[in-house]
Amino acid sequence: MAWRSQLSRNLKELRILFCQTSPSSASARSFVEQNSKDLKTLNPKFPILIPECRGIEPQIWARYDMGVERGIRLEGLTEPQILKALEDLVKAGASLKA
Repeated sequence: MAWRSQLSRNLKELRILFCQTSPSSASARSFVEQNSKDLKTLNPKFPILIPECRGIEPQIWARYDMGVERGIRLEGLTEPQILKALEDLVKAGASLKA
């Protein structure tokens, strides 16, 4: 999973939005609990924003150069599927630079 250390190279910012209590956000909460420390350790100066939201659909947003943003809805996805969605967003950032 070498792409995890590429967050700061390919993205400008990562936002993970989810509700703290909603059942539809359970896998997103679990993803953050299991992966945020590792992602932050590999990208110490990279902004990973996890704002407190109530009643929101779980989503992940990546901001790239020139203000380009891409988002993915996470409702119904499992934790491994969320990890794959993040990997796709990171790899998309590499292709935007080309």
